Amino acid sequence: MGGLVLRDHWFDAPLDHAGAPGGETIPLYAREVVSAERAADGSDREQPWLLFLQGGPGGKATRPPGASGWMGRAVKDFRVLLLDQRGTGRSTPATAATLARRGDAAAQAEYLAHFRADAIVADSELIRRQLVGDDGRWHVLGQSYGGFCSLTYLSFAPEGLASVMLTGGLAPVAVGADDVYAATYRTVERKNERFHAAYPWARARLEEVAAFVRANEVVLPDGSRLTVPRLQALGHGLGASSAIPGIAYLLEEAFAADGVLSDTFLVGAWQALSFASQPLYAVLHEACYAHNASTQWSAQRVGAGLPQFSPDADPLLLTGEMIYPWMFEHDPALVPLRETAELLAERSWGPLYDLDRLAANDVPVVAALYTEDMYVDAGLSRDTVARVRGLRAWETNAHEHDGLRETEDVVDRLIRMNRGER
Repeated sequence: MGGLVLRDHWFDAPLDHAGAPGGETIPLYAREVVSAERAADGSDREQPWLLFLQGGPGGKATRPPGASGWMGRAVKDFRVLLLDQRGTGRSTPATAATLARRGDAAAQAEYLAHFRADAIVADSELIRRQLVGDDGRWHVLGQSYGGFCSLTYLSFAPEGLASVMLTGGLAPVAVGADDVYAATYRTVERKNERFHAAYPWARARLEEVAAFVRANEVVLPDGSRLTVPRLQALGHGLGASSAIPGIAYLLEEAFAADGVLSDTFLVGAWQALSFASQPLYAVLHEACYAHNASTQWSAQRVGAGLPQFSPDADPLLLTGEMIYPWMFEHDPALVPLRETAELLAERSWGPLYDLDRLAANDVPVVAALYTEDMYVDAGLSRDTVARVRGLRAWETNAHEHDGLRETEDVVDRLIRMNRGER
């Protein structure tokens, strides 16, 4: 496929690695990706493995169209393994329908408690032993939430790692969800300012759309109601260079000739706002910040103290990567999971990181730290850099959070840094 050879791999992993290693198992899927040129002469078998951990939570692995972008660069040096993290893609996908078969909300919440970074790391170790051998090591590339998982890997199973490369994934390892949202709300406010500076007409159009939504019953294609808070949630894309223009173009075509919201806008808004294809993201998002803690709907609580983000604020601000309890009332894909989400928000979670082990780390780690990242605060990322022994960070404002997807330059820089180059 476009200069790549793809190979399927299937594994059976315990649902509960720690508590019931001999109990229920779930199937996991991973796709091996190698250069077609290397596959032709067999030299791909001599390349070291690179495990790619995708962003999320709840995001399936990259589906490569060919040897372009970061994938084309990576296969020059590695056999790449694209793991569909448990609950995503072909690895036992977790949806409202599949979760309903687990039982009531309490049973669903207990099941989903086994879908955080610690379980993903345990899955990765099971796969590593089968592909590389008990004594073998492999390299890991973690994008966004995949970087969070990589730091969990460094905390609890560093003996399986030859090196780690992080891109937009320097997780806040020493603070809680409230601190994360206090920082990211500030960044979202700046992103709003820059968005309107780039598209000066967009502010008036956004206010016009909000006024129409307040005055009318607006229904999206899935039958759900568009509210002003849901309109604000379109700002989720303000942290990705690939998505920012799309927000502007969506607003540009917001109204039809007769003064009502256009079908183009309604379809585009629904596509941007629905969690139908990724419910696990909404259900477990705050849990990825819960290190020995519960979250109690942190984004909602912190945001309640910021009147500038009110749906009645003037000017109206878009929000960012925040999950709110009202989403489980408005989005048909999430409504069946409302009680489950409440239980997970109340849950007291266990550890995600071992700060002492990170401080004593001896695995080579390099990272791309995006100084204008809307999703992973740069200040908190710098704190993490200081806490991981030997971690070398490349700070840049040349890319947004999706820099890995936009160009091969990011992974090329990290590979060269891993070799000791700058």
